[in-house]
Amino acid sequence: MSKSARNRAQRSVLNQRQVPWGSIAFFTVVGLVAVVAIGFAFVQSRPSSAASIEGLVEKDGLKQGHTTNPVQYDTTPPMGGDHDPMWQNCDGRVYDRELRAENAVHSLEHGAVWITYKPGLPPDQIEKLSGKVENTDYTLMSPHSGQDSPVVLTAWGKQLKLQNASDARVDTFLRTYVKGKQTPEPGAACNGAKNTP
Repeated sequence: MSKSARNRAQRSVLNQRQVPWGSIAFFTVVGLVAVVAIGFAFVQSRPSSAASIEGLVEKDGLKQGHTTNPVQYDTTPPMGGDHDPMWQNCDGRVYDRELRAENAVHSLEHGAVWITYKPGLPPDQIEKLSGKVENTDYTLMSPHSGQDSPVVLTAWGKQLKLQNASDARVDTFLRTYVKGKQTPEPGAACNGAKNTP
């Protein structure tokens, strides 16, 4: 190889740049962190689905004691409070008779949604609600003569009164509150206890 060819080869080697992998990795990580932070901020800034349920009634500070005695609740159906040590089975159960409130409230404590309807609700509406309950774990449904609305959805400390089973808020309530953040005892069972009204 001639001297000029060697000089050109040397200059070529000196002029070659190494790929700055360290810098590329650093800026990639910084970019990913920024994307995650912006995404998290966006999600946090959105109103919760609970805030978007029109007509939702909420109650805090509910007692959680066990008692075999009857409990005087201040809402109908009750949204929580002291309750029977045995929960009502709530693994997508549809009951055709009224339930003892103290057992159903224990199910609410475990994360269940209790759908109640006023006796006399048209059969097609009962069927529509039954279908939702039978296909949703941690739910139970029963007639409830003491309520003032045709349909009431109740979770621990949350309640929604509706005029019709076709109301879109039924699905929103179920998505939000079946084993939702309001659940005092997440992970507790919803079967293996009281199976009859």
